[in-house]
Amino acid sequence: MTIIKNVRITQGQELVAATVIAEGGKIQRILVEESLGVTESFQGNVVDGNNQLLIPGMIDVHIHGAHNFDMMDGTVESIQAVSKACAETGCTSFLVTSVSSSLEALLQMIEQTKRVIGKEQGAKIAGIHLEGPYLNVEKKGMQNPVFLRHPDLEEMKTILDVADGLIKMVTIAPELPGGLELIDFLKERGVVVAIAHSNATYEEAQMAFSKGASHITHCFNAMPAIHHRAPGLVTAALEDDSVSVQAIVDGVHLHPGIVRLMHKIKGPDKMVLTTDALQAMGVGDGDYLFGGHQVTVTDGVARLQDGTLASSTVTMNRSLQFSTSFGIPLADTIEMAAGTPARVLGIADVGQIKEGFVADLVLLDEEFNVLTTWIDGVEY
Repeated sequence: MTIIKNVRITQGQELVAATVIAEGGKIQRILVEESLGVTESFQGNVVDGNNQLLIPGMIDVHIHGAHNFDMMDGTVESIQAVSKACAETGCTSFLVTSVSSSLEALLQMIEQTKRVIGKEQGAKIAGIHLEGPYLNVEKKGMQNPVFLRHPDLEEMKTILDVADGLIKMVTIAPELPGGLELIDFLKERGVVVAIAHSNATYEEAQMAFSKGASHITHCFNAMPAIHHRAPGLVTAALEDDSVSVQAIVDGVHLHPGIVRLMHKIKGPDKMVLTTDALQAMGVGDGDYLFGGHQVTVTDGVARLQDGTLASSTVTMNRSLQFSTSFGIPLADTIEMAAGTPARVLGIADVGQIKEGFVADLVLLDEEFNVLTTWIDGVEY
């Protein structure tokens, strides 16, 4: 039994004093206000939170690398490095995320992920997110055009067979030939279909949503800007209440006004904070090879040689910090980083500090630095 006392947690929009008791990997009791003294009757490992903020472990649905490791390296070591980096920054579950590549390179990454899952040295693998290769070259961003191709159902069948249920999200450009058929195929298999690196019109996006696409990867980035006579993919997503959207909140990818607008329209239950981080996360400025491109990180911002943004170096705890500094309520930012991604992925018992839920917890100081991470109730 672990007793985390003298912490603050969110209840609704309020911060309340609490003690959280975990045992067997689950949250067993939450004591607030007048009940706090009851902890004296419990026996276990007592942690004094010193009145700091305790939040549910965050979930990153879109991360490529960290600590000089790219998960497309095709090694166990690279995936474990990201697992540890996530835990250190308050993220307790993540999707191993690909970039567009050859089929052989993708299958190698999947095989290594299967070797790591269940043996993670830090954050838990919640599955795999395929970002590509079925993306539009006109909105390629940092995706390598050499590997971009039209949707191929036979290739996707091969990928799903090898992955053995691990593919949880696939990002596509639905306007490509075969895109709508691929949405049908993936939805039948319980995969979240996301859209990005797409030049879809408003009408094409609506058609994709009607087929079952339900998520937007790094919303506003690598897709057409909103125009009053050509509203495009973003407008279609913002007005469709069934669609959730990712936001890279790092002070670079999205203007604070856009972050506030997304929050105002979609609310915290349809907005997901994510990092889209590359291997420079946790390392710093310098030159990196990512997705077959030379990427230079300067002042924490990653760009290709032509100036195109190439993923980010932000961490989940810093994304929380940026979001609150932009004026998003704390309780909403926590939901966007934990509860909402859990719902998007269909995971029923994580992402909230709630009795019976998995004891994935993070203690943060006033500057959003991670003090302690617990995964399945065990201190990392």
